[in-house]
Amino acid sequence: MKTHIQAIFQESARVRDAFLAEGVETLIEVVNQLVEVIKKGDKVLLFGNGGSAADAQHIAAEFVNRYRIERRPLSALALTTDTSILTAIGNDYDFDDIFSKQLQALGRKGDAAIGISTSGKSINVNKGLQIAREIGILTIGLGGAPDSPMKDCCDYYLAVYDSTTPRVQETHSIIGHTIIEMLDMRLFG
Repeated sequence: MKTHIQAIFQESARVRDAFLAEGVETLIEVVNQLVEVIKKGDKVLLFGNGGSAADAQHIAAEFVNRYRIERRPLSALALTTDTSILTAIGNDYDFDDIFSKQLQALGRKGDAAIGISTSGKSINVNKGLQIAREIGILTIGLGGAPDSPMKDCCDYYLAVYDSTTPRVQETHSIIGHTIIEMLDMRLFG
């Protein structure tokens, strides 16, 4: 068991290190763009399915409550939490529309949308990102493959190049924490 546990931790570290080697410059650009969104008083809209929905909610909570420092709340909303909206859209239209319709209703030019998909192939996430772009919303994708369709839907694509869902999700989590910590540092010192 000890050997297996060590292997899990080592694999997680390898995936995070690989992202850092490839994606740090894009991550810096994302932070800089989000600083401008927040400074203008605009909001961040986050969404994904399953574990990525939980990640969207987690990151939104870090924006709205606080992360490591006491500061004012930052405007963010996870589009994964209202079961009445999600099920109404899924029932009346299609599950593929659950994020795009919310972005049409809640998103405004100048906002930012962060779509999360471990594969980068989630139709509803990519459709949401496409609609967000049409509205004039900054689009950021947290994905899992360099050739995923998500890449074409985003202004910025933060790709974790691994096929193991848990390792991708772990790296997405640290990316989310890093974004918040860097935003706090840039906005509040």
